[in-house]
Amino acid sequence: MTSTARLSRLLKVAAVFGLGFATALVAQTFTDSPQRVELKRADLSGAPGMEVIASTAEYKVGDSIERHVHHGVEVAYVLQGASIQVPGKDPATLAAGTTLLNLRDIRHGGFKVVGEVPLKLFTVHVVDKGQPLYDYTK
Repeated sequence: MTSTARLSRLLKVAAVFGLGFATALVAQTFTDSPQRVELKRADLSGAPGMEVIASTAEYKVGDSIERHVHHGVEVAYVLQGASIQVPGKDPATLAAGTTLLNLRDIRHGGFKVVGEVPLKLFTVHVVDKGQPLYDYTK
């Protein structure tokens, strides 16, 4: 293979990789929480079509977690508790150490972080591979 052919092939591979990476970033922007930082993603062994995603998220005072569902199960552990408020309700405390379990297609969220400290979560999602992590609902 000539050096020109190798360079051409390398440029094609780089372009395909770049396009895929850019598409993933755009897709995450529209279907994901901007506060979420993905730590690890892997296929769920023994369950074709499913994947496990571990993430952290920090919601600052004034941030909202919109009502949403997942295509699978979400487990969240509260790393740093905070005051939250659901519209029309009094503020409540979501304490550090609390574990939350949100089952497939069950609406949850729909609150704003209020008070003085941000809410920090560690989450694990076991979800359908290739589906958006969040589907926002009303």
